[in-house]
Amino acid sequence: MRISNIASRLRNRSVVSATILALVGAQAGLAQAATASGPSYGPDSRDLVTHTPIKHVIIIIGENWSFDSLFATYVPKSSDKVWNLLSENIVKPDGSPGMNYSKAPQSSATDTSKYELAPPSSPYLTLPPALAGGPFAPYGCQLLGINANDCNTPANVAEVTPFENGLAPGYYQHLLTGGNPYGHEPDPRIWYDGVGASSLPGGVYQLTNTTHSPSLPYDSYWSSPVHRLFQMWQDLDCSAAKATSADPSGCAHDLFAWVERTVGSGSNGKAPPSGGYPGEGSTSPLFLNMQAGDAPYLKSLADAYTISDNYHQAVLGGTGANHIMLGTGDAIWFSDGKGTPEVPPNNHVDPANPGTPLPGHSSALSQIENPDPMPGTNNFYTQDGYGGGPFVYGGATPPNANYGGGSYVGCADTGQHGIPAVTSYLAALTPSIKPNCEAGHYYLVNNYNPGYFGDGRNAYTDMNPNNTPFTIPPSNVRNIGVELSDNNISWAYFGDQFNQYLTDPYQLNFVPSGTGKDNYCNICNWAQYNTTIMTSFNARAQHLHDTTDLYAGIESGDLPAASWVKPSGLVDGHPSSSKPILFEGFVKKIVDGVEGNPALAKDTAIFVTFDEGGGFHDTGYVQQLDFFGDGTRIPMIVVSKFSQGGHINHTYTDHVSTLKFIEANWGLSPITTRSRDNFPNPTAGPSPYVPGNRPAIGDLMDMFNFGAPHP
Repeated sequence: MRISNIASRLRNRSVVSATILALVGAQAGLAQAATASGPSYGPDSRDLVTHTPIKHVIIIIGENWSFDSLFATYVPKSSDKVWNLLSENIVKPDGSPGMNYSKAPQSSATDTSKYELAPPSSPYLTLPPALAGGPFAPYGCQLLGINANDCNTPANVAEVTPFENGLAPGYYQHLLTGGNPYGHEPDPRIWYDGVGASSLPGGVYQLTNTTHSPSLPYDSYWSSPVHRLFQMWQDLDCSAAKATSADPSGCAHDLFAWVERTVGSGSNGKAPPSGGYPGEGSTSPLFLNMQAGDAPYLKSLADAYTISDNYHQAVLGGTGANHIMLGTGDAIWFSDGKGTPEVPPNNHVDPANPGTPLPGHSSALSQIENPDPMPGTNNFYTQDGYGGGPFVYGGATPPNANYGGGSYVGCADTGQHGIPAVTSYLAALTPSIKPNCEAGHYYLVNNYNPGYFGDGRNAYTDMNPNNTPFTIPPSNVRNIGVELSDNNISWAYFGDQFNQYLTDPYQLNFVPSGTGKDNYCNICNWAQYNTTIMTSFNARAQHLHDTTDLYAGIESGDLPAASWVKPSGLVDGHPSSSKPILFEGFVKKIVDGVEGNPALAKDTAIFVTFDEGGGFHDTGYVQQLDFFGDGTRIPMIVVSKFSQGGHINHTYTDHVSTLKFIEANWGLSPITTRSRDNFPNPTAGPSPYVPGNRPAIGDLMDMFNFGAPHP
């Protein structure tokens, strides 16, 4: 979940200072005036000097689905093989348990002292209950002031359409359907292998059903499992002692449900809730079924183009950290805002009174992770979370002051809580893996707001009462945008609803507490963390745009060499706050637009992926690269005239592979000497999925066929 949205929900404010709005509006107006007719990139000679026929790259990033959760039952159109639940005979085409169902177990574990990656465990006979999630009223209905599970009428479709311009025709109705009529309880719509949500077998289960009553169709809002760094390390249940040639990481992938059931998405230092558990239930082992009609548009793209079944989220964590890695090939760290590393706020938190600072402490902010279990609990972390309290600078007084917020790790210091469990495991692997952590640096591994607002103002030092203290200082870590600009190659980040965000930098008007117009993802924009880009008016005007400019550029054929595209929170596919059918509609609009412009389509590659697996289970091999990841497999589809045929690519890749593709295509060097784009391309290993020269990640070039004739 996004920090800005959490903050707005907690404070439930509906207005912002007229003075601030006027100032922000004026600054936004300057930026918009600079690009009033849309950006124009032109045929820059450096843009066109490439090593392949590809002159334009468009990277579309959805939210929070693992490969198995979406492609569990996908069958390739070509003769290629795919690694998923169906091909492994874990499930049958109808989604029911297959002969190898026991190959994807979920286990319960015990961790009561110090954080462990692979605590003692035993298989679940029955999963913890799978709980209902998502809004009672679909967000489109909320925008229209309608409190109903479904408000899909032609009149309402017409009325909701102006709130979101990023959907293909025929998809707007899905903003108005699929509300959750149940509370936070076992979902009576879930029915798998003859049992309900409280009696599920101890492995994966199909979420959707249309034969049982009540039914749970694909067009529904669902729960979202936990997806933070230390939790996702535990999800994988990795031990060097269990390593084999087929899985040199030694990961069992079996603690997803247990981690949800115990620690969930973090306590911020607050004592466990009543009953001792956060109550998120067994959301993570679910899967959708393409054989039954789920995810039809993504399936059609996979049938027509090339997909990877070995592409991974780059960070074992959430949205912010993975988008940062997408732009930098690295993690960023807490500093004085001028490039000098510092120690984040690290006060103690009273579990019984978390919003009251302890004597001798000026605040209860505790922003360094401590995943050791609280005394008397099983795996309920001492300090981990997005941040608690009202999230605002002004008015945050005891007993309701801001507290917690554990999201930084000083991973070079083995005296820090939780660090030895990871670093000792990495050292025990063959070959051993360097954590890539520098002394004195505290790296951001979860979601904090970026150091700059969209208009270039410093967000970390902004003391407006509507701002949040859960913001990372400005970063000087070099990224792909700086690299491209230094080499006179055009690029842009297109954020859905960015123009609205410029007028509402504190994002007060989001679904459901405000007008719903501002659902821009500020933590997703890797450029917004960076000082070089954000302190330059010209750089902001040239490189930061709303998706309205993308659609205009597709129509005219005037696009930059490299484009990153992020849907709004309404349509990014994130479970609970969105749904995958809306992300399908977002992708379809872009793909249809590019393919409708033959001059653009002939030299454009569209990469369709997700930021991370969202905490959903996946069976695929995971390669350790450093302290931060990799994480589970996520979908990657390459749409291009050079990637046709419905093929499956097995080369090991992750988010940094998109950087490697750009660098290989335009002849650039790695971003820095420590960024992951320095890793070599994989060589042949013990299987098509395991590189022989670990650690290694591919550059995605072999997802194309540039040698064959193409129309």
